[in-house]
Amino acid sequence: MIYIKAFIIGGLICMLCQILLEKTKMMPGRVMVLLVCLGAVLSFIGVYEPFLEFAGAGASVPLLGFGHVLMKGVKEAVDENGFLGIFQGGLKAGALGTSAALIFGYIASLIFNPKSRS
Repeated sequence: MIYIKAFIIGGLICMLCQILLEKTKMMPGRVMVLLVCLGAVLSFIGVYEPFLEFAGAGASVPLLGFGHVLMKGVKEAVDENGFLGIFQGGLKAGALGTSAALIFGYIASLIFNPKSRS
């Protein structure tokens, strides 16, 4: 049941983003930034954590979850370091995911032969 719930919630998030792309003139980059910022705002006001507990991976895998991770890191760093935590927290919290994406992307580029578009 956990997998079905995660699939449905994640699919709904993706469906809403696709509708946003189709019905507006927003470019994909702006939609991605919107998702990260929305995740951070929802985390800040305390709505995202209960949503994450309900939806599981359906809420943590999309870019909304990345915004939540950044805001959670900022909150923890501000509690520990004060004002400087605003600058440290997001970088520290997002470092693992960003590093993994870069490393796995590099490995994939070594394994597969990329072709330029002509």
